[in-house]
Amino acid sequence: MSVPTEDPGLVRVLGRARDLGLLGPGPVRPHLEHAAGAAERIAARWGPTPASVDGPLWAADLGSGGGLPGLPLAVAFPSIQWRLIDAAERRIAFLEWAITELGLAGRVEAVRGRAEVIAHAPEHRGRYDLVTARSFGPPATTAECAVGLLRSEGALLVSEPPEPDPTRWPAGPLASLGLEVVGSGPWMEARRTGPLDPSLPRREGVPAKRPRW
Repeated sequence: MSVPTEDPGLVRVLGRARDLGLLGPGPVRPHLEHAAGAAERIAARWGPTPASVDGPLWAADLGSGGGLPGLPLAVAFPSIQWRLIDAAERRIAFLEWAITELGLAGRVEAVRGRAEVIAHAPEHRGRYDLVTARSFGPPATTAECAVGLLRSEGALLVSEPPEPDPTRWPAGPLASLGLEVVGSGPWMEARRTGPLDPSLPRREGVPAKRPRW
């Protein structure tokens, strides 16, 4: 299972995101090809029709903005329930439109709010098998905000810069969050292998202002 890089609906929706300034200029196909790398990771972990032991697989996309990678992955994997998280009303309005336009309503939902706050809400805390992030923030901020959403053994997939940097995801600080890197490349993969610290993530704004590494 992979992202349909020629899908006319995705091309149209992402083109609108670009026109609204939610994506960078240029063609949208490279964005879809990049999202295909995340799809390969998901299929390698859960197979072409992902599911968890107790029902549908649940996934959250941090800082969804223009819909990447959440929208292409939602199209690629019809069995996954998605929550696209963003703090900005304008971006949420676009995501709600895109969800309807792509026929994803009922399985995909746009959730407005700060990730630090949402990660402590009972309906989201420790619920997700998968959390994705593309340009959400620095590694320490992304990891801390994501860990509160992940269930035990859940996976975090983060888009990485073109040039590898082994210092981005240090093992010790990650372990203090309960995370362990299990895959590198264009999409870093970490899993929640430790207990969920009730204090994480810290209060709104702190993970970015005082990163743990």
